[in-house]
Amino acid sequence: MEDITFEEISRRLHAYQMPKVDCVAGILAGGLVPATLLAHQLKVLLVFLSINYRDENNNPRYDRPALLSTKGKLPSEGKVLLVDDVSVSGQTLQVAKEQLNGCQVSTLVLKGKADHVIFPEIENCVNWPWKVT
Repeated sequence: MEDITFEEISRRLHAYQMPKVDCVAGILAGGLVPATLLAHQLKVLLVFLSINYRDENNNPRYDRPALLSTKGKLPSEGKVLLVDDVSVSGQTLQVAKEQLNGCQVSTLVLKGKADHVIFPEIENCVNWPWKVT
C-alpha cells in the first residue's frame, strides 16, 4: 500500500492543467477532500453526490452504485468537473454523470480511470492521508 501526503496531492493538483469549469461535483465519501481542494483552487461552486456501492469490507451492497443523496443544488447546465478519489470500473462516475444530465461533464480521479488522472503511475492501493484506520 502506498502512502501519499497532502503536500504531494496539493502539488500535483496545482501542477495539473485543469479544464475550465463552472462547478466541481464531488462523490462522497472518497471525493470529499479532493473535490473541496479543487473547488477552492478553481474558485467555483462545490456540490456533492453521496453514492454508495461497497460496504466497509469492499464488498458490493447493490447491483450497481446507488445515489443516496445530494448536498447543494446540482447544476442543470454548464461545465462540471466530477471528482472522486479512485475509479476502477467507472460505474460510480456513470451514476453521478446521470444526475448531471444537461451538463458538460469531465471526470477527475486521483487514481484509476477517468478523463483526468492525477496519479496515473499508481496501480497499488493507496493510504490517503484523510482515511482514518
